[in-house]
Amino acid sequence: MIGPVLDEAMRWWYAGEQVAVATVTATAGSAPRPPGTSMLVAPDGTVTGSVSAGCVEAAIYQLCRTVLDTGEGRLARFGDTGDELFDPGLTCGGTIEVYVQRVDRDSVPQLDRLHAATRAARPVAVVTCLTGPPASQGRWLLVDADGQWGSLGGPTLDAAAVRAARPALDTGRTTLAQPAAGTTLLVLGILPPPRMIICGATEFTAALARQGRFLGYRVTVCDARAVFTTPQRFPDADDVVVDWPHRYLSAEAAAGRVDPRTVLCVLTHDPKFDVPLLRTALDLPLAYIGAMGSRRSAADRAARLRAVGVPPAALTRLSAPIGLDLGAVTPEETAVSIAAEIVAARSGRDGGRLTGGRGSIHPAEYGPAAHGSAGGEPQRQEEVHPVLEPAEVPAGQLLYPADPVPQRVDVHM
Repeated sequence: MIGPVLDEAMRWWYAGEQVAVATVTATAGSAPRPPGTSMLVAPDGTVTGSVSAGCVEAAIYQLCRTVLDTGEGRLARFGDTGDELFDPGLTCGGTIEVYVQRVDRDSVPQLDRLHAATRAARPVAVVTCLTGPPASQGRWLLVDADGQWGSLGGPTLDAAAVRAARPALDTGRTTLAQPAAGTTLLVLGILPPPRMIICGATEFTAALARQGRFLGYRVTVCDARAVFTTPQRFPDADDVVVDWPHRYLSAEAAAGRVDPRTVLCVLTHDPKFDVPLLRTALDLPLAYIGAMGSRRSAADRAARLRAVGVPPAALTRLSAPIGLDLGAVTPEETAVSIAAEIVAARSGRDGGRLTGGRGSIHPAEYGPAAHGSAGGEPQRQEEVHPVLEPAEVPAGQLLYPADPVPQRVDVHM
């Protein structure tokens, strides 16, 4: 539960009201949303967030309303259930499992601490007991750099939860852990937003800043020319910095404020900016490095970089000319091209058309963890299972509407 869903939950939490939150706990096949994705149903019936592409939202909405009334958490599975018009299944052919619980001050007293951590951009992990001892089901335990907060109901289970949560503080992954037979924990890792650093104060930068923010990056615009580098010109940037780009990047790296999720977009196409900046960048473990310019300027830039000692192997990390071949012309089209290449590179794809392609549409892992680990190679947990076995879903906890889904539902999807 992050972003708008968490903000909305806090609004009702502070008001002393109850909400229902549905969270994707596991997926299989071509599932539309990754584990950790949440949807909230407020006491007035309004909805925030989404857990699918819309095909099972109505059924999950009804489940949330039931949980709001009863207070009993539910674990439900939705898959490709057939061709019936009102059968709530995933038309994409995948499977998702969703846990729905009621959230209020009594059931989740740690919610304000979670909200404070995300607003301060501090890593935090949330462990929820899905199945296990009745007194533990639905309880939360938060883990951050300062310690643990809350309890799942006993020291043994708490210790297991903390062990499961520690890797999530580095990777941001959402996993399922089974520390004991019949006990399943949902571990949600929440990292600060990854950074997008755009160098060059141009109209292309303004368009890319909008795209970067839309994709969930914390966007920084940097240029040494103060007259062009103003917050008014780049309202979608989180930070606007007047400095030589290579000096700024070096200082941020030295301060530990760039990591393997950081992307760098060089839109200056001026050698006096580009060469020292890219020489610095190609020595850092960044997720993506791209530079704007024609093919001729890209070849000239590569020659200049080799001349200052950048090895050929490092140059293979540079995307230049930047972006996918979309035929982009305008700043907005170019921003789409660049953003598309960043997403493709993050997912290990070549950026080709899906039409006529083969294989899975979604990468094996996507969502927050797909940005990479802030702490190096992802750490693996021995007792993590991507999808619960059918026998582990308690009988009677799949709730589908007995009657056809209404033609009109007064919520905004």
